[in-house]
Amino acid sequence: MIISVASGKGGTGKTTIATNLALSLSDVQIIDCDVEEPNAHIFLKPEISNKETVSIPVPEVNLAKCNFCGRCQQVCVYNAIIVMKNSVLIFPELCHGCGACSYLCPQKAITEINKPVGIVEKGRSGDIEFIDGKLNVGEMLSPPIIKAAKKHINLAKTVIIDAPPGTSCPVVTTIKNADFVLLVTEPTPFGLNDLILAVEVVKKLNIPFGVVINRSDLGNKKTEDYCQEENIPILMQIPFKKEIAIAYSQGKMIVDAFPEFREDFRKLFEDIKLIVSNRFIE
Repeated sequence: MIISVASGKGGTGKTTIATNLALSLSDVQIIDCDVEEPNAHIFLKPEISNKETVSIPVPEVNLAKCNFCGRCQQVCVYNAIIVMKNSVLIFPELCHGCGACSYLCPQKAITEINKPVGIVEKGRSGDIEFIDGKLNVGEMLSPPIIKAAKKHINLAKTVIIDAPPGTSCPVVTTIKNADFVLLVTEPTPFGLNDLILAVEVVKKLNIPFGVVINRSDLGNKKTEDYCQEENIPILMQIPFKKEIAIAYSQGKMIVDAFPEFREDFRKLFEDIKLIVSNRFIE
């Protein structure tokens, strides 16, 4: 089963939930797809055994063959190519590596070269199989890294994917094809606003989901009211405790610092399994 842990905004405790859930279960694989700022490794401290470079194909123009017809510029929806009188400008930062320009060039003047955009790391943290992706500094396209990390999904294990925050393309790429999405939020106006946006995305993708409310005794009850009105299951609530914040700041896991939470995370997993199985029965 693939469980994606997501949130409408950053700072809700998404990675905290993902890593503590992984530590509470057996035969687990965790994939950190928050490739712009991955931090699951800070808590799980894995031993990395393998690194692979992730590249995307970007165009290279042979001016000896090019007749400057402008066809490549017309088909590039990302404006990564500009054709002028006697030259062609390529903007690799804008290129999405779709290959349309080289495929449709009438003169076959365009070839593709691989441009490194990041890496995928693989290792272990105790019994946990660990994978994360890291986008190179200065690069803008995270979906290729996310897709490369997800290629390592091992369906023989329980797969927990730590998604990027927000509701844009990287999030959609991450949660796509998941069996369940766990939305982590906080009981604040900003938390509720972004939770509503995240719920809309997950509903569009037709993936079953539930909510974890972190720091549940702060803020207000509007998040709980929204979930009740929309019939969204609140699967877990974690209260605000100074001791948890101190442990977090020291890189310690909740389930290690407070072993009583381990059973709560196991129950969370059992509730997720029940929701997923009931959906298949329906």
